[in-house]
Amino acid sequence: MKKNIIIAGFFLSSIFPLAQQYGGMWIPTEVNEKEMKELGMKISAKDIWDTTKPSIKDAVVQFNGGCTAEIISPKGLLLTNHHCGYGQIQKHSSVKNDYLADGFWAKNNGEELPNPGVTVDFIADIKDVTAQILGNTKNLEAKQAEDVIKTNIETVTKSFKIEPYQKVVIKPMYYGNKYYAYIIDTYKDVRLVGAPPSSIGKFGSDTDNWVFPRHTGDFSLFRIYADKNNKPAEYSKDNVPYKPKHFLPVSIKDKKEGDFTFVFGFPGRTTEYLPSIAVEKIMNETDPAMIDVRDVALKTLDEKMRTDQATKIKYASKYASVANYWKKWIGEVEGLKKSNAVGKKQKYEQALIAKNPAIKTTIDEFNRLYTAQAPYALSRAYYTEVVRNAEALTLANNYYNFINAVESGKMDAKTLESFKNRMNSFYKDYDGELDAKVTAKVLALYANRVPAQYLPAGFEKFKDVNQNLKTVEEWSKNSVITGRGSLNGATAYSDLNKVFADQKALVQNLKKDPLMQLFTSMREAYMKNTDPKYNEYQSQIDALQKKYMAQQMETDKDRKFFPDANSTLRVTYGKVAGSHPKDALYYGYQTHLSGVMEKYIPGDYEFDVPQKLIDLYNKKDYGIYKNSTGDVPVNFTATNHTTGGNSGSPALDANGNLIGLNFDRQWEGTMSDINYDPKFSRNIMVDTKYILFIIDKFANAKWLIDEMKVVK
Repeated sequence: MKKNIIIAGFFLSSIFPLAQQYGGMWIPTEVNEKEMKELGMKISAKDIWDTTKPSIKDAVVQFNGGCTAEIISPKGLLLTNHHCGYGQIQKHSSVKNDYLADGFWAKNNGEELPNPGVTVDFIADIKDVTAQILGNTKNLEAKQAEDVIKTNIETVTKSFKIEPYQKVVIKPMYYGNKYYAYIIDTYKDVRLVGAPPSSIGKFGSDTDNWVFPRHTGDFSLFRIYADKNNKPAEYSKDNVPYKPKHFLPVSIKDKKEGDFTFVFGFPGRTTEYLPSIAVEKIMNETDPAMIDVRDVALKTLDEKMRTDQATKIKYASKYASVANYWKKWIGEVEGLKKSNAVGKKQKYEQALIAKNPAIKTTIDEFNRLYTAQAPYALSRAYYTEVVRNAEALTLANNYYNFINAVESGKMDAKTLESFKNRMNSFYKDYDGELDAKVTAKVLALYANRVPAQYLPAGFEKFKDVNQNLKTVEEWSKNSVITGRGSLNGATAYSDLNKVFADQKALVQNLKKDPLMQLFTSMREAYMKNTDPKYNEYQSQIDALQKKYMAQQMETDKDRKFFPDANSTLRVTYGKVAGSHPKDALYYGYQTHLSGVMEKYIPGDYEFDVPQKLIDLYNKKDYGIYKNSTGDVPVNFTATNHTTGGNSGSPALDANGNLIGLNFDRQWEGTMSDINYDPKFSRNIMVDTKYILFIIDKFANAKWLIDEMKVVK
């Protein structure tokens, strides 16, 4: 028994080296090359980031402002997640041509579909500008320093000489203790090339989301187009496929546990350096509140989506968006508790205090501020989630801003056109009757969970959900806001131009609308009773967090610090690994096509499988994409420290070849945004063998394979 424990301990230490105790999302100009090579990397840091010659960074882009994507051919072929391209696939879909259900595969460049408004950003360079931003702020009070920093950022931004298609963005790191400038190239002609059906790209849907074992082919293909000089340009039929400085070779070699891997992408947001009191509040108060609201909304949407195909198509993207973080927060709470995150942080704080007694004053002040802010933070969590998930209130919020713009004289023709376009897009995927049910139910939750002092006067009448269902439906079916009521003989669904023809009449109509009156009363109560106090405490917390971050870095000389994620380009590295999330439970590091068939449920909206995939499986027609066991690998896990925004990030091997496409994290480790724990934290990737298998064998799109450099 003791011998087994020793062996297990040795195995874990080999998979989780000391450097990964805290994870790591490293600025690519500052990667620890020595450590990466000790873990198995065979290329150099210069191969990852170099502005003087082509490097891997030239193949990695931020996709449409939120996800990551990578170039995998010399013709600008772009690989990202199916869920990252989901909105674009949906916009090209209809009941007649349902690309979500059936998939889409262009047979040549001429069939690739344009996506107005979609962009990809390359990071051309990164500069440390800390001295220029903070140099003259040393002895200033917080508010004075904030004003000077803002001015410095504007000055430094303007000092860069850039091309017309470039922009400069300056980002704070380590809570404002350092600043970096990012020079960005933006390409605006991005076309849809291929996407598997949702039964592959979204296989497992909400049941499997955030969990492992996973069997999802979460990928889609786009292409970057440029002008004849290979420069960024607006969409034009005359544009040509972009020729990248570098593209990623695609490896279909077998993987084994312990193999080195690194992920390159744009992680969205982490908060690894919070004090224990902050984590305690997230775990016990704000996360559970947000979970509750989304739980109500999702159950109501699901009831209709399961029985009506048109609603399923209309709400597919929105439902997935709401469900994504709902499930993530559930896993986050469970993971924080299971990993004893609060206890570990308290222990770490005491260790810091032992080295630097001044930190005790900081921790005590955190405890005071977070405790005082807590009721306002809880009210804020409920309010923001209710307005976000009750679409009638979201619409009312938009029209509230419209009224203000009209009455202040700021609603010019360009602003009005932009507003109408945004509303048209919203109504395209909106069901007022269904939303009335969601709104009624989340209003009841809000009325019952939030103390009366934070709510509008008389709001207790919304505590009865059954009465709400009758009231809100009556309001909704007569409302111009929801598009179910008419103005000037038209509805928002039928002719938005007629609705907006007389702005004065529209404003008067909106002010009388019960849904607008409801939203206005909620907003005014929130802005009066919650927002000011929440922000007052948050400003103090933010200033203290900056101080605490500096104290940690000055005091703990043994720890390697990396800046929290903030949607900037980062490198994280680790090893291919399974996990032991619970007692007597082990997850292997890789899943296979046979596992897809084990989950297969004919006709099920989450676990159905296309007939052609079944045929390929039955014939074992796997070509070169099977592994040594004779099966096609589908997904695998590793210890890379990832978060939202890393969706679509390339997972690379020791030689810089693409081996997987990052798309998720293991549920037990979703708390890694706050508390990375190598025991539980795993990122989940689509195996490149499965991606190429689907493109080649399932989609018969070998012309795309022929573009790539496949490493066998």
